Amino acid sequence: MDEWEQVELSAEERERVQMRREIIDDLDEEFELSLEEEAVGGPLDAEDRAFRRVYFRELIRLQGELIKLQDWVKSTGHRLVVLFEGRDAAGKGGAIKRITQRLNPRICRVAALPAPNDRERTQWYFQRYVAHLPAAGEIVLFDRSWYNRAGVERVMGFCTDAEYEEFYRSVPEFERMLVRSGVQIVKFWFSITDDEQEARFRARIEDPLKQWKLSPMDLESRRRWEDYTRVKETMLERSSIEEAPWWVVQAVDKKRARLNCMSHLLSLVPYQALPHPEIVLPARVHHPDYERQPTPASMIVPELY
Repeated sequence: MDEWEQVELSAEERERVQMRREIIDDLDEEFELSLEEEAVGGPLDAEDRAFRRVYFRELIRLQGELIKLQDWVKSTGHRLVVLFEGRDAAGKGGAIKRITQRLNPRICRVAALPAPNDRERTQWYFQRYVAHLPAAGEIVLFDRSWYNRAGVERVMGFCTDAEYEEFYRSVPEFERMLVRSGVQIVKFWFSITDDEQEARFRARIEDPLKQWKLSPMDLESRRRWEDYTRVKETMLERSSIEEAPWWVVQAVDKKRARLNCMSHLLSLVPYQALPHPEIVLPARVHHPDYERQPTPASMIVPELY
């Protein structure tokens, strides 16, 4: 029975109840995302429960600030690129998901490019990434980026020594060129420990809902931990430039990593809250000669829940 069927409510009170339901539904989406992370770990201790309350409170607040940033980007024509790099299972996808969760996908989109095809391998290396750069008033989050050459391609032998060195000659100038043209670049590296990556990989192996996240390349990266460490250190040293420095997110604790990443991203963009005109919902037009037709029963989705 609906809440307003239990007692007689005014139209205004019914509207408030409905709005409350909508807000709770939005919050439930985030609870569902976090549930799988905690369901296998047993009951939370007092400290974890206390931080969980802080986490959700801060997450909603930061997502509210991201909406303000989005409005400012659209209004000013700002162009923002955010790169997310890090080891496999470092938590990049979870951070991206929380950043984009309440934003307009027409303004903020994610670029997660697959391995290059035969034609793309013959192109200028940066060419396929350029096609995904933002226009005025847009934000693009790269879930892995042109730094694939500095990481997985180098470790797995997918590029030659000459191509690797040419990347480091080109990438600072490529990024400076973008910045000169008005594109802001923010680069995040998500850092986790050896033990933490192993634990996350084992959890994915045990969880049928997450096994799809483990590719043969991911498993090979586990074996080559030290090789990835060396190329990461080289990358941070050779490609952190004044115009586009690297920012390292300590990501062993996923929730803290997300909040810290979101907070720092907000601190790097000179956005401000913009005034919005009052929104007035127009009255529905009623036509007395219109009669709504019943939906054929064969079209109705069975209500199993």
